[in-house]
Amino acid sequence: MNDKVIELKDVWVYYDRITILESVDLVVEPHDFLGIIGPNGGGKSTLLKVILGLIKPGKGMVRVLGDTPRRARRDIGYLPQYSIIDMDFPMSVWDVVLTGRLGHTGLFKRYSEDDKKAAYNALLEVSMLDYKNRQIGKLSGGQRQRVFIARALAGEPKLILLDEPTTGIDSIAKEEFYELLNKLKEKMAIVMVSHDISAVSIYVDKIACLNHRLFYHNSKELTSGDLEAAYQCPVELIAHGVPHRVLKMH
Repeated sequence: MNDKVIELKDVWVYYDRITILESVDLVVEPHDFLGIIGPNGGGKSTLLKVILGLIKPGKGMVRVLGDTPRRARRDIGYLPQYSIIDMDFPMSVWDVVLTGRLGHTGLFKRYSEDDKKAAYNALLEVSMLDYKNRQIGKLSGGQRQRVFIARALAGEPKLILLDEPTTGIDSIAKEEFYELLNKLKEKMAIVMVSHDISAVSIYVDKIACLNHRLFYHNSKELTSGDLEAAYQCPVELIAHGVPHRVLKMH
């Protein structure tokens, strides 16, 4: 039995003849917490959309949860880089989280007791149950991100994909958010795209660097050569416990 959560082999993606992803190989196993870093325009969001089945590669093989991305999608939770909401729209936290069940119920159908139980448990998981009747626009940025995570969890996923999930929230909320993810990995695999290299280095189990090509060794270690190849500039690695970093001229 294939227990790989994600398996990509020699994946290429093109936009208008421009190469966005080049010969990407990736394996994610159950309970992995993988962080993906890299420069803007390097293809990080595109990679997540390939895994979701929203973008079909021009070449290569993609398997998610032992199936095609499209068929596996109902078992994937996704938090996009920007969750656009109308702050004045009268939608409660409870209503937002219930929308995470649409992949199970379908549009224009009543939510079942199982749907409501899943939404309840998701809010409990992220410590937002006490806010379930609060209007979504009245929450802080960190609280909203927890609600959006709950929405993803309501679908009872086996894999969750996060695209820059801590953008726009303060440092304390970020730390709480990463601690939450660290707890969630006991139940599912997590793939997170982030520019926050310091946080990634602390919380994730494995790390990859993407700039069209993926630099990945199935571990938490990246060489300075990997980083220089991805960021296209000289980089010196930072030793934990030393309160400074040094970058060469570039």
